[in-house]
Amino acid sequence: MQSLNSQVFQPAKQNPGVQAHSNGQILTSVKDFFRTLRGTKAFLTLLFDDSGNLAPVLELSTTLVDSHAFQLAVEAMKAAPEVAEIIEERYMAPSHDLEALLQYPKDSLGYAYASSIKQAGFQPLAAQVKIDSDTSYVENRWLQTHDIWHIITGFDTSEIGEIGLQAFYLAQFQLPLASMLIANALIATTLLQPEVLSPLVNAITYGWQMGQTAKPLIAQKWEEAWEKPVAVWQTQLNVQPFAQLELALDKISLS
Repeated sequence: MQSLNSQVFQPAKQNPGVQAHSNGQILTSVKDFFRTLRGTKAFLTLLFDDSGNLAPVLELSTTLVDSHAFQLAVEAMKAAPEVAEIIEERYMAPSHDLEALLQYPKDSLGYAYASSIKQAGFQPLAAQVKIDSDTSYVENRWLQTHDIWHIITGFDTSEIGEIGLQAFYLAQFQLPLASMLIANALIATTLLQPEVLSPLVNAITYGWQMGQTAKPLIAQKWEEAWEKPVAVWQTQLNVQPFAQLELALDKISLS
């Protein structure tokens, strides 16, 4: 008589397609796990690092490029025709000649951008991912134009100014990094420097409100109109720049 066990526990042959799908899910889960791990490490590094090191910021930003949150953000962005157009075009400007930009009138975007970069001694930010998707394009483009957004919005490059700009990003196109940096700043300030929580929240509030009413900055080809005055850009894009006096950074610092 055939054993009952051999009938019940005979291993079933799995469909190759099902097996491949299962393997793919496992691989995706592993990738998601390590991406989350890297992101968490970068987040915690930022939380307790007051050195101004940008490496953890760029690492956190890179881990979010393929995230579901970024994909949803880009899909929402493309509801605006001008944003969908520049994403499809994959527009990226060539490297900037700062000395050439300094020849523009002093009220121009080109002059304001070049002078701010030279005075601060910054190197323009650069993404660490190649452009092979809509999310990777947006990642590259916002990093390429980050310092321009500072000028247009009026947020300076202090810690509070940076977080105010992140609130603007979040309102404009739900940038995942922005929400992470805002959360990080709120936690760190609450725990380590609660006396500056009020100006930080003011900057976040103003940045969010400004981003809600402004036209999409990500859709602009700034580099094709360096000569245009900053004030004209702001008017055309419905941006009411953040008053520098509101930051009160002459007395308050997050360093």
